[in-house]
Parts: sequence; structure tokens; C-alpha cells
Amino acid sequence: MIEFFYDCSSPWTYLAFHNIQPLAVETRTAISWRPILVGGIFNSVNPSVYAMRENPVPAKWRYMLKDLGDWARSSGLAIRMPPSVFPVNSVKAMRGCIYLEAEGKQVAFAIAAFEAYWGQDQDISQDAVLVKICERVGVDPVKFMAGIGQQAVKDQLKINTDEVIARGGFGSPTIFVNTTDMYFGNDRMPLIREALMRGNQSSAA
Repeated sequence: MIEFFYDCSSPWTYLAFHNIQPLAVETRTAISWRPILVGGIFNSVNPSVYAMRENPVPAKWRYMLKDLGDWARSSGLAIRMPPSVFPVNSVKAMRGCIYLEAEGKQVAFAIAAFEAYWGQDQDISQDAVLVKICERVGVDPVKFMAGIGQQAVKDQLKINTDEVIARGGFGSPTIFVNTTDMYFGNDRMPLIREALMRGNQSSAA
């Protein structure tokens, strides 16, 4: 089992969300998609992110942009960094991912939200943008807007965020293999693949 804790406001998460899906198919592993609010994680256990944004190291920032571009090209994705609105308030989008799980459209909505924000520079905090995303993936926008306001949806997003913190997470994406084996970031895919292959070999033994 892969547990994938994610927030659409992160470009590295966009890469990992894309790259882990063929890996799961290759290793015949199910993915449990777990929407979170990465800002809640930063506030609780990783405030250094805010300090880094306020006082970036120019050389490190330039390299980060190059690194992100390299990964995007390798993954076949378009990522514009930084977008016009950064960081973005992703709470409604992530509540949407929670709400649409029951309809089997969480992944399609998340992909469309990632593409809208990182590929097309659209502000996913805005209702008009979310309505367009809903229409793109065949979701009723009126029902969607009502659904993301449900207390149970709000509560589940907080539960997921609190859970990943309790399990040692400090950002997005945080990925667990078989419950306890934690990995952080898109560049850990080779290690995740090795962990899954080891697990498959153990099961076959």
C-alpha cells in the first residue's frame, strides 16, 4: 500500500502525483490518496519554510528553479514557477479532493487543479477557477461548492493533516509505503520503487 499525502499548492507534489501513478501500476500497488493542507503542517512543525521564503538564498533559489524545470521536463509536465499568486490558498481545492473521493473523481480533480495552477497560472483559490475545473472533469459545480462547505469534509481535511504530522511528516508530498516507511518529495521515487519491489519479493517468498 502507498499512502500519498498531498496539497495541490506544491510544484514538487505535482511532479510526485504524476510520477507515482505509473510506479504503482508497475509494482501492482494500490494508492490511498490523502489530501492535506501543507500550510497547517508548516505552522505546526516546519515554520522554517516561511523564513526561507522571506529571506531566500539567491543562488539556492536559482538552482531550485533549474531543478524544478529539469524535473518537469523529465516528467513531461508544464510548470510555471513562480505563478502569479504564490503561495496560493488551496483550502477549497483540497476540500474538493476530499469531497470528490466518494464519487471516484478525486484524482481527476486533483490533476486538473495541479494543471490549472502550475501549468496555466490560474488561481485555484478563486471560485470561478474551481468551477471551470469542475466542468472539465464532469463535476456539478453547484453541488461541489455546497459539498466543500460540509463540516465532515472540513473535518476530514484537518484529520488528514494532523495524522501526517503525528506520523512524522513535515511537508508535501509525504508518502508512506506499508504504513511506516516514510518518504518525502518527488526525487524519492527510485527509493520508493525499491521499497515496493522488496515488499513484493517478500510477499512472493
